[in-house]
Amino acid sequence: MSGSGNEGVRAETEAVVAGVVGAATAGTVALLLFAGSLTPLWALGRSVGVVAGIAVFVTSAGAAGTAYVRSRRRPGQQWRRRLRPWLDAVDVGTVSLVHAAITAILTLAVFVLLQRSFAGLEVDAFIGTLAVVASAGFSAYLTSSSAATVTTRKMSTLLVTYMAVATLGSIAAVEDPLWWEYHFSQLGTADDFSAFLFNSTLIVAGVFVTTFSLYLTRDLTTLARRGVLERPWAPRFYGIVFVVLGLMLAGVGLFPLDVSIALHNGCAAGMAAAFAAMVLGSPAILRGLPRRFFVFCYAVFALLIGGFLLYAPIAYWNLTAFELVAFSLIFGWITVFIRFVNALTGDETDAPGPPDADAAPHPASRGARP
Repeated sequence: MSGSGNEGVRAETEAVVAGVVGAATAGTVALLLFAGSLTPLWALGRSVGVVAGIAVFVTSAGAAGTAYVRSRRRPGQQWRRRLRPWLDAVDVGTVSLVHAAITAILTLAVFVLLQRSFAGLEVDAFIGTLAVVASAGFSAYLTSSSAATVTTRKMSTLLVTYMAVATLGSIAAVEDPLWWEYHFSQLGTADDFSAFLFNSTLIVAGVFVTTFSLYLTRDLTTLARRGVLERPWAPRFYGIVFVVLGLMLAGVGLFPLDVSIALHNGCAAGMAAAFAAMVLGSPAILRGLPRRFFVFCYAVFALLIGGFLLYAPIAYWNLTAFELVAFSLIFGWITVFIRFVNALTGDETDAPGPPDADAAPHPASRGARP
């Protein structure tokens, strides 16, 4: 059997073990909580859905974190061993949190739908525990399998999936039905679970952007070393701007409007400026990439300007609609950009690049051990 085949079988085996451990641990706790009583499928407080959501979050975070750490031994991932300890901790932590948040939110959504479909249904300890066991075990297995094979492309997909799932969850949980009449940031101003979910989503997503800039910088460095990119400093520039973009995105969630209007708007403006620098500067900075990519960049920026015009002078839609369009365009561009660069490296499995490519400097890892 080939080395890659061995790695695949090993990762799959570890994912099964993670699922079994997660199911057993969550089931033990659930059985103690549900013993001797009937429990609704969903309700704020004590319910099967709440217990399952918490269990899924904890077990998924543990399974994803363990698998991601162990994946550093995979071919092409050795460069992660040279990251500074604090950067490695942030990298592992955000990958774990994103996996855990996605599975937990989806689990809660399933139980809410089940409760609405079977109004008034309450289950005994056996059924409730079985539901928690299935949720935690399946989620731990999936997240372990996913984190064990993280690539640049998968990182971008995880980001978009996380933003979409968490934002929709926040919208579904908001208590003010007319929040959309104000602006998108209104979701983060209420003192409820929706606001917590919205703000924490932005913070985690911002940190996630800064960490997967490691992958992007590595791919761009590979292209620069191969002579595809004409500017040898382009990888460092985009790595730095991506870190700024991530920090500004995190700042938007860290400083909601009801905490500081100046800091909130300042972070939002900084995020817009970082995005504009990457998109409009791409033809000059990323010279050497195919022309069709630059056409795509200008098309995205034109759509962004068009969306703003439909809001401000034309008043076709309100600020919330424009912000939704802007967020979609920004994260859509980030996804295409990362996948486009990764495709040019011919790096479907994150295999090592040219000699010493793994040790290429990165704005967030200049102190990496040689």
